[in-house]
Amino acid sequence: MRVLITGGAGFIGSHLCDALLERGEQVDIIDDLSTGKLENISRLLDNPKFRFVDDSVLNEKMMYLLIDRCDIIYHLAAAVGVQLIVDEPVRTIETNIRGTEIVLNLAKKFRKKVLLASTSEIYGKSTHVPFKEEDDRLLGSTIYSRWSYSTSKAVDEFLGLAYAKQYQLPVVITRFFNTVGPRQTGQYGMVIPRFTEAALQNRPLRVFGSGKQTRCFGYVGDVVRAIIALMEKKEAEGEIFNVGSDQEISIADLAEKIIRLTGSQSEIKYISYEEAYGQPFDDMERRVPSLDKISRAIGYHPEVDLEELLMKVIEYSRQKMKAEGQIP
Repeated sequence: MRVLITGGAGFIGSHLCDALLERGEQVDIIDDLSTGKLENISRLLDNPKFRFVDDSVLNEKMMYLLIDRCDIIYHLAAAVGVQLIVDEPVRTIETNIRGTEIVLNLAKKFRKKVLLASTSEIYGKSTHVPFKEEDDRLLGSTIYSRWSYSTSKAVDEFLGLAYAKQYQLPVVITRFFNTVGPRQTGQYGMVIPRFTEAALQNRPLRVFGSGKQTRCFGYVGDVVRAIIALMEKKEAEGEIFNVGSDQEISIADLAEKIIRLTGSQSEIKYISYEEAYGQPFDDMERRVPSLDKISRAIGYHPEVDLEELLMKVIEYSRQKMKAEGQIP
């Protein structure tokens, strides 16, 4: 089987490449390397079953060629990360909505199954936890650019469900909850790699806001395993699934845990959202998924707990930073 992954040089995409190639699949990816990194896939470039196209998902002619030749599509390409969303809201909206429109339209033309990667941001500021896939959404004002990401991904979901209903296109939608693991960068605001890199250099860990806000962090290997299984499940077509972990931790406790696990001398520094992002920022206190639906569908349960996940990230970051001369 030939698989197309958009955003395949990104963090999740590159791990998906590894898993599919290990299964013997032919894997084509397209990535413009705007947030993805060549180093994530460099070891794959000599694999005869792997093909990398350095281009944008917005290039409709290239996407036509790639979707024509593939059997299924994992559409992961998107503008990601809080910092990027705040800094480049136009790019966020255009990439997410237009890219998905192109993928779905061509998938319809060639009758190809699609997985659309969505996000826990869909739930907005709802306090009705754990979040279930059918729950109502509660979003902040449009003056806060962060909600442009949630809204653009909601449009993606509406499009995916509309194509499934109107054209009987096989579409599976997954909402990722803070997927973490080796290769993830803190460059765009992802908290665990950002904390880990600071701790390994004994720099202050900057916690935004009160630090009481809680999140659940899912290991990328568990997430990849889940989305492959969902794509193999006929009953998952036309459905939405939360994917991640339901193990909850506050950001302040996360910072303390990373300091302990790294043996760091770092301190925790609390700063306002305005100081962090240069503008007011609308955040939410808790974000916890219900995993009931995905458990019923494919028997999914996270296999890697938070402490093991953190140790995997710490070890990866330590080796990478040593190689780059950032730490002794």
